[in-house]
Amino acid sequence: MCDDHIGLCPHTPGGDPHEPADAPAAQSQSDALAKHILNGLGFCGHFLHFHGGGASGKAPIVCLLAKQPNGEMSQQELGLHFDLKPGSLSEILSKIECAGLIERSRNPKDRRQLTIRLTEAGWEKAHVEQAARIRFRERAFSALTHDEREDLAEMLDKIRVTWEELDD
Repeated sequence: MCDDHIGLCPHTPGGDPHEPADAPAAQSQSDALAKHILNGLGFCGHFLHFHGGGASGKAPIVCLLAKQPNGEMSQQELGLHFDLKPGSLSEILSKIECAGLIERSRNPKDRRQLTIRLTEAGWEKAHVEQAARIRFRERAFSALTHDEREDLAEMLDKIRVTWEELDD
């Protein structure tokens, strides 16, 4: 239950629970529509992160390794692929290693480099995760027709280009 007098309500009572109470009010119909779209994209991003495998956790790493020859890559290559700092990647890999899905070994040609390799359990986990990702992709846009999916893909491409320019 919201208790406004002590500030425990993250959104306006009776309002949109995805809209923070301190969010500025829409300035126009166009701004209100933009806020609505951003809230929808935010939900999609949150859903994908927590239900679609995330971007750089256990599932994406074992799936990427499964696509490599012999199921292995250098730790440095993994870090570059997922845009992770060495310390962050090392922490994630430690958890995956403790789960028995990968093993780490020094590269005999360059002892400074670590090679990350899938174990048998890692291969099995990768196949399960890959199948789950395929099922998700098959169902994720089932509410849309084929033409609507193509339109959405085109619109998202346009948005991405614009947002990449905003980041400059």
